[in-house]
Amino acid sequence: MLEADVSSPIVPYGADQTIFVVVDRLDRATEIRIERSDIEVTIDELVAGCFHDPIQVISFNTLEHWMKDISTEIAGEIQARCDIDGVTLPDYLSDFVESHS
Repeated sequence: MLEADVSSPIVPYGADQTIFVVVDRLDRATEIRIERSDIEVTIDELVAGCFHDPIQVISFNTLEHWMKDISTEIAGEIQARCDIDGVTLPDYLSDFVESHS
């Protein structure tokens, strides 16, 4: 399981990089945000069960200063990968995929 105190690499000012943030719920009162710089790693970690209860995935670009909730796209990609592989959607992702489908 990933921990809240895991630091992400520092992005130099002006670097054109898109970062992906997974908002993960630990319990009713606690949420953590875990940053990743690669969308494939983010999806792989979601499917592998590295998050407790993912709520939302947000992307933002450090140079262009935009952000976007990509939860619907990620949920669709996870469902598509499970369908292609012929596997059932993991229980730990069912709430995430259902709420963003």
